[in-house]
Amino acid sequence: MSAAASVVLGAVLRHGPIARSALARACGLSPAAVTRACAALSDLGLLVEVPEAVPYQGIGRPHVPVDIDTTRHVVAGIHVAHLHCTLTLVDLRGGVLVRREIPHGTPDDPHEVLTTAADQLLALHAERLPGHIPIGLGVAAGGWVDPAHGVIVRHASLGWRDTEVRDLLTARTGLPVRVDSHARALARAEQLFGAARGRESLLHLFVGNVVGAAIVTGGAAHLGPRAAAGDVAHLALGDPAVTCACGKRGCLEATVSDRAWATRAFRAGVISRPLIFDLVDAALAGSAEAKANLAERARLVGRAAAVLFDFLDPEVLVVTELGTNRLPSCAAALRDEVAAMSRASGDVVLASSFGEDVLAVAAGAVQLDALYADPLSIRNPVWQGV
Repeated sequence: MSAAASVVLGAVLRHGPIARSALARACGLSPAAVTRACAALSDLGLLVEVPEAVPYQGIGRPHVPVDIDTTRHVVAGIHVAHLHCTLTLVDLRGGVLVRREIPHGTPDDPHEVLTTAADQLLALHAERLPGHIPIGLGVAAGGWVDPAHGVIVRHASLGWRDTEVRDLLTARTGLPVRVDSHARALARAEQLFGAARGRESLLHLFVGNVVGAAIVTGGAAHLGPRAAAGDVAHLALGDPAVTCACGKRGCLEATVSDRAWATRAFRAGVISRPLIFDLVDAALAGSAEAKANLAERARLVGRAAAVLFDFLDPEVLVVTELGTNRLPSCAAALRDEVAAMSRASGDVVLASSFGEDVLAVAAGAVQLDALYADPLSIRNPVWQGV
């Protein structure tokens, strides 16, 4: 029953609202198996009948379609970035209902950062969506993350090591907690809700203050025996004139990360503060210099992505990078560079599907991935403080 429920829920996500008869054909299951799965999923509040979705015309018994129920449950999320946490509540289709950013009080103290984020997330739920039941809490971050043990093994820009996120936040919130890298979480989000829906293989390159990748083959993310797959920060794909904190030259992260690139633009006089958001805002306001600066980064990212694409040969390449996500000229520069430097055609190079919500979606997707993999395992916990 569990496997059938997962197949049915995934099919409704892709095709809903959908009649049970069409659902059986889409899933390759018997009508009886679909009926049982739909009943179990409806009892959990994951599916809902939507008779108004398809007007009934004809004789005989009407086919009442089912859809994902986005009115009862939410998934909570915390994304840990270099300067702030993004708190979010998302629906079961990955739609961001609430998003709030909070700066780190003491960035090098993970306990303080995470407990503050959890407490403010509790308050946010009570304030904005008290009638929605939280299924669980997803936590996404850059760097080396071990999802099996719920640990951020190493977050270089924050200086965190071996941070036991799952245990800390489970105790703090009373929710089931799952933790993963934002690169892997967003790759899965693209498969579930984004432009890569239904694709079995993809490469996702995330460029922020941390640079990392996710490799999806056979529909699942490759972790590696130490959960360290996708660590591309120190590949020699950057500017050989740039010295990395690791002591080597030409590391990708040291060249194209948000902090590194904003500092470079600041020193060149393009912006008055070394902040990547200032650079993007200037480009959006019409600064030709800022646009050219960000297009240069997009091309450098494209060259690195081209090498990774040819090595892995995925169906699609997704790049999450602020300039590419916000400026069509940067997205075009990226696609052109990848197409020129690899076997990839321009139509398989995609910018993130999630725009300004990308970090919120990353956090929610960690828990939504688990939900769609095994929907019958959910419970409706009592969230502390609600």
